[in-house]
Amino acid sequence: MRIRPEWLRFENLLDLARTPFFEVHEGRLVLADPALGPAIDVHTHLALTFLRRRTVDLSAETPEVEHYLPADRAIDLDVYQNRNFSTDDLERMTRDLSIGSVGCGGQRRTHTLPNLAREMRELGVSRSVLLPIDFPVLSHNADTWLEVSRDRGDFLCFGSVHPFVRDPEAVLDRQIAAGARGVKVHPAVQLVPPDHPRCMRLYGLCEARRLPVLFHCGPVDIETRLGRRFSQVARYERAIAEHPGCTFVLGHSGALQLEQALAFSRRYPNVWLELASQSVSGVARILDTTDPARVLYGSDWPFYHQAIGLAKVFLATGDDAALRTRVLSGNASALFGLT
Repeated sequence: MRIRPEWLRFENLLDLARTPFFEVHEGRLVLADPALGPAIDVHTHLALTFLRRRTVDLSAETPEVEHYLPADRAIDLDVYQNRNFSTDDLERMTRDLSIGSVGCGGQRRTHTLPNLAREMRELGVSRSVLLPIDFPVLSHNADTWLEVSRDRGDFLCFGSVHPFVRDPEAVLDRQIAAGARGVKVHPAVQLVPPDHPRCMRLYGLCEARRLPVLFHCGPVDIETRLGRRFSQVARYERAIAEHPGCTFVLGHSGALQLEQALAFSRRYPNVWLELASQSVSGVARILDTTDPARVLYGSDWPFYHQAIGLAKVFLATGDDAALRTRVLSGNASALFGLT
């Protein structure tokens, strides 16, 4: 399928219904044809909470989700996704994720399990992978998310073990016992470089337990200066090279350093690429230049509506239904041993 220029830029979220992939039903964007799915979204979050364990009721449903990219914002699918934020959007998001993370209001109050599940049903997403992020102290996101998603067939939950936590092996094993299917590492938020010796120890623990590690990988230009320095793609190579038995998923496919991430995926068979926030051109380049059996769909919900990432996969795979199915669900099913 040729990518028509008019399918790259949209006035707002609902305007995606101008493509053949989506429709608007009762004011909500839904998948036009179930045959386009199902999808497995390997990059989602719930409301992040710090200091106090439960400031948001993660089991509550609200009429609407307040994504960090508002539904009425214009969308350009052919730029790195955060380029669609206005200055006000970024300021509001920063407040919500910083000082707002100790309260119960703001946009975070809508970032709940039932709200994500509703969006998944509307878009043919059969499962989502939850990626908690924790600090060494005063942080219980992994424990809380594992608890709230327990016994839910539509969710898989990762663990989060900060490399500086006391007794990381015990914390990791406790999270595995609670159902963790991998470990999320976010150098820019957790403020530790991915090649730090304590990080290397954590990867060794994951390798021994055959747990995949999903990195936030690459600079995005809206993080702190220190976070940007820690997220440089070159800093991830030591982990990848020294732990060949560990599967590393490069979240955002290296973000603004896509070419370096692509080089790693070609050089190391234990590297997978996850597509959240990449442009349509970036997704197409990934599929054209690396092993498509190690590429995963992700949305970075609730930063973005899940349909935005889906639209990019639909456009980049065109009429190749087998490739679309592999990227949307087949590869994730293989990685996590799903039926």
